[in-house]
Amino acid sequence: MKKTLKQLAAWLNDEEPTFGETVVTGISIDTRTINQGDLFVPFRGEMANGHKFVLQAFEKGAGASLWQKDEPNPPKGVPLLFVENPEQALQQMARAYRHEHKATFIGITGSNGKTSTKDILAGTLAPFFKVQKTIGNFNNQLGLPITILQLDEDTEVAVLEMGMSGFGEIEFLTKLARPHMTVITNIGEAHMQDLGSRAGIAKAKFEIIQGMQDNGVLFYDGDEPLLKELVAKEQNLNAKAFGLEPGDLLYAENIEATANGSSFTTHGAIEGEFFISVLGKHQVKNTLIAMLIAQKLGLNDEQIRESLKGVTLTDMRMQQVQGNQGALFINDAYNAAPTSVKAAIQFIATTTIRPEKWLVLGDMLELGANEQSFHEDLSLAIHEGEIDYVCLYGPRMAYLYEVLKDRFDADHLLYEQDDFAPIIAKLQQATEQSIVLLKGSRGMKLETILQAFTS
Repeated sequence: MKKTLKQLAAWLNDEEPTFGETVVTGISIDTRTINQGDLFVPFRGEMANGHKFVLQAFEKGAGASLWQKDEPNPPKGVPLLFVENPEQALQQMARAYRHEHKATFIGITGSNGKTSTKDILAGTLAPFFKVQKTIGNFNNQLGLPITILQLDEDTEVAVLEMGMSGFGEIEFLTKLARPHMTVITNIGEAHMQDLGSRAGIAKAKFEIIQGMQDNGVLFYDGDEPLLKELVAKEQNLNAKAFGLEPGDLLYAENIEATANGSSFTTHGAIEGEFFISVLGKHQVKNTLIAMLIAQKLGLNDEQIRESLKGVTLTDMRMQQVQGNQGALFINDAYNAAPTSVKAAIQFIATTTIRPEKWLVLGDMLELGANEQSFHEDLSLAIHEGEIDYVCLYGPRMAYLYEVLKDRFDADHLLYEQDDFAPIIAKLQQATEQSIVLLKGSRGMKLETILQAFTS
């Protein structure tokens, strides 16, 4: 974005401000990360008031700032745009910029795999288009507008992640972004405490079609019955299924893990053998989304095949890290829900990369009243003949420990409620023959364990 303060005022239907010719080239809500020329957006909440940092924002290079009209003592002699509500102003500016932007907009939601899919898709398209994507977790009612306003004017494809915790949130985001294509990666159990059931989660995710362009396309997990039911009710919806079943428009089989990534064969809309430098069957499934969208945007099979080879993911998503004692760590500790944890366990159990298999599992959060059964049910994916050592961390993992303690002896099963030290000590036994999965919700901070073997 490169706009004058006068143009921003027009977007907001506001009177022309002083310093109207001041140019802003980005958006910031945090003085710690502000860039030269940014428009600073201060929020006023119960715990903090961003207006106190406006002068600091200018000192750090801000080109201009919003100012809430009922906030007293605005600074003099600096470019300010006075608004009724900074959050609503931010969203309105994003709507206006989106309306005039010519890029192809792609919206991605799902219980698991949003960020991985975003990374894979952006990486696949990047050799052929100017692509920008959601940075970090800027995927909510504040983050998405910032992402849109940070788009360069010549960006050709915008890949936007959309997150939620309750009903109505995805609808708000998709109507703001008005995507040409939308994606629902899967339906898991995250936010069960807010949405009540997997059916509720599916309904909330399916809101993404409400803001989609009239001629848009939904790509969805065709292996998920709840999504199939919702798609079937939308007679005029252009929906394309991906997955691991022959009935899907594009499906994968013969998935094999190597030391460098995953090879697989696809059938349906795209036929052939492909490779991506990412581990896990669930990541192959995410890759199918990128392949279908790339094909929709005009890439041929060979272009897709070559582009996939160079894709990388954001850290802590099935990230391979070599430990200093020889063990190979798979750092998948960014987030966790039953579906994604079972998928990661399955990968470790079946991989041939290393013969000795370790699981280090942390609590799964935000599962609501059924959190005990969700943790206990992980035992169905853990088998003594496939997994050698299991280390469990967090108060909720006590539920899984109670199930596993009759199947694993004390030397092969360790539980700790709130102390990483015994787990780190146990992992000293891992060698160059070992592969170690770290998987837990973000709040469990399992990457702390990894630091002991990489520093």
